[in-house]
Amino acid sequence: MLRFAAHLTGHEPGAAGDWRAGLAANAALQIRHLADRGHTHLAMALPDQDSPLLEVRLRLARETVSTLGPAPLTSFVVPRPRTAGTSAVKTFLASHGTVTAVAAFDDDIALRTLTALHDLGLATPDDLAVIGFDDTEYGALVTPALTTVRIDAEVHGRLAARAALGLDLAGLSPEPGRIIARDSA
Repeated sequence: MLRFAAHLTGHEPGAAGDWRAGLAANAALQIRHLADRGHTHLAMALPDQDSPLLEVRLRLARETVSTLGPAPLTSFVVPRPRTAGTSAVKTFLASHGTVTAVAAFDDDIALRTLTALHDLGLATPDDLAVIGFDDTEYGALVTPALTTVRIDAEVHGRLAARAALGLDLAGLSPEPGRIIARDSA
């Protein structure tokens, strides 16, 4: 079984490679983007299905928030179907009224969050900023267009496959992630 998360987190955050182009750096981009825009009360929107990256991404986001100094990161699940997602976002916001921005686990969760905010009559980014992760094609198609983190998924995938097969990893170095700034954050 190929464990993509194991490749991405094969060393502790803080090692030069992980913070330059690995998962730690890419996860930190979301939080830094929001903090750079003045957001101090952040939340992470999570999937309703287990993922090998879930705990790692949440831990890295919390570490980044604690480094930058804003209030502690909170998190919530945005489930399917649409009505359940809208209900979850409504419940979360009712009990966490100081949250001004959400870093989503991936673009799918970010799009669920945007949909819920629309259904609740809230404006993005005015009422709540949202940033995704992965830069899927759908993020550019919604209104407001989704701000997201683009990662070098192809090279990360090749590294994971080579590591699983015991092949040499030399010559493969992912480009650092970058923010694709659109309208949602």
